[in-house]
Formats: sequence, C-alpha cells, structure tokens
Amino acid sequence: MKYNLLLIFLFLITISCSKRKVRRPIQPKPSTTVYADALKKSKLINKKNDEKIVALVKNDSLNTYIQSTEGFWYTYNHKINSELPFPKIADEVIISYSIKNLNDSIIYSKKDLGIKSYLVDKENFITGLQKGIKLMKEGETVTFIIPPYNAYGISGDQNKIKPNQSIKSTVTLIKLNKK
Repeated sequence: MKYNLLLIFLFLITISCSKRKVRRPIQPKPSTTVYADALKKSKLINKKNDEKIVALVKNDSLNTYIQSTEGFWYTYNHKINSELPFPKIADEVIISYSIKNLNDSIIYSKKDLGIKSYLVDKENFITGLQKGIKLMKEGETVTFIIPPYNAYGISGDQNKIKPNQSIKSTVTLIKLNKK
C-alpha cells in the first residue's frame, strides 16, 4: 500500500514537471516597432515645434536671436560688455525669471517664481535654462526660446505647461558666486 502511494506520488511529480507549452500572443507586436513608432511621432512633434520657433524668430524685427548649439534660441535684453566671468559647473547663481508661451502670454511670472538660487549643473532645472545660464554674465537679462525637448518635454509640468509645449523664458542673472 505504501509502495503504491509512493509510485503514484512519483508519477504525479514526473507529470507535473514535464515541459509546458509557452503561450504566445495572437498578434505579437515587437517592442522595437512600438519604440520606432514613438520615436517617429516624437521627431514629427519636435520638427513642428522647431518650425514654430524659427518662424517666431524670423518675424521678430525688434530682437536679434542667436541659435545655440544646444537646441534653443536666445536674445540679449540687457548685455554686459565687460570681462565678467561666465558661470561654471557648481557656481551658485541667483536669478529671477519668468515663463511665457510663444504668444507672449504669461504662464509663470517673475513674482510667481520668485528669486531662485541655483547651483550650475548640480540641480534639476529646466534643461534649456541650465545650458543658457552658462552664456550669461552677472547683471545680464536674456530671453530664451526653448523647444519642449529642452523644457518640460512630453509630460509638461503637470500644471500650466502643456505636454510638448515650447516656452519663452526671460532670465536675469542677479548674482554669480564663483565656487
């Protein structure tokens, strides 16, 4: 009796350990296809945003814009023509700034955002401004036009800035504290 139960037990273990057939999706869509589709859509959105920015820059007869190698445009509202230093990594800058949409409607005013202390390239901040601040000298005011991929990207700021929205930000570098 004990021998028969042992045989039955071993038989059940053997059957349960046999190879199982893997179930596959009915219509598989490789993840590379999904990734390629998302990349294609993202490139199209970026191209449209870049075209809007170029049109804005060309139609602004009051300002001369410079295209940065970092993917944004900027113009000096107040330029300092002296040998003052530029901010470097880990320097502290004290800035005031505002954020507008491309139609110059205020999204966040300087009053809303207040005075900001920022350690250059050591803190999470708007990518375009991180790069742009390093082009400024103490006392300068610069307006940056920043495409979404250098601003708040595909998610926006979860508040007033929409997904894939280009922004204009006017920044004044109040104080530079060298490291």
